[in-house]
Amino acid sequence: MKKAINKNAQLLAAFAIACTLAVGVISELTSDRIAQQEQAQLLKTLHTIIDKAAINNDLYQDCTIANDPLLGSTEDQTVYLGKLDDAPVAAAITAIAPDGYNGKISLLIAFDIDGIVTGVRTLKHNETPGLGDKIELKRSDWITSFNGKTITKLSDSRWNVKKDGGMFDQFTGATITPRAVVKAVKNANLYFNQHKQSLFESTVSCRGES
Repeated sequence: MKKAINKNAQLLAAFAIACTLAVGVISELTSDRIAQQEQAQLLKTLHTIIDKAAINNDLYQDCTIANDPLLGSTEDQTVYLGKLDDAPVAAAITAIAPDGYNGKISLLIAFDIDGIVTGVRTLKHNETPGLGDKIELKRSDWITSFNGKTITKLSDSRWNVKKDGGMFDQFTGATITPRAVVKAVKNANLYFNQHKQSLFESTVSCRGES
């Protein structure tokens, strides 16, 4: 009986090791493909908010790192730099709206060189389905209401939801989510206007190159 138990334990251990090895091999074989798919999806998103015809550099590779409270987090954020023959044209910045209804909302916000918003996309969120999820383009076109807008000073009261006297719609039954996103886009715009020159002069790449 004891021998049978030991034999079964050995078989289970061998099976567990084989499964672990198989998972490791599969992960190794698919990691490059997953990374390529993620890169392709990111580029697709970037080119929906930065006109592909207006630049001729590789947005995915030509990027730098930013860290500032205006971007909503103590973590590093990525700035993708759009250029035409090395001349600055536009930038897309990842930013966080830390005060969403159900936590952090990750955003990608693009500006032209004059600081005008050319597009905003929601990358990740946990907002309530049917209410707060209207910040997704596939749920609503609300996120496009930032297009063509800019801010020059912190006290610009237009950068609020209409319930707070601003120019942006809130959602029926959900004001916290759009309020958080408006604040995050506003702050990212202020950050870009303040730092655009140094961002485009940066020699530190977010891909670990210089």
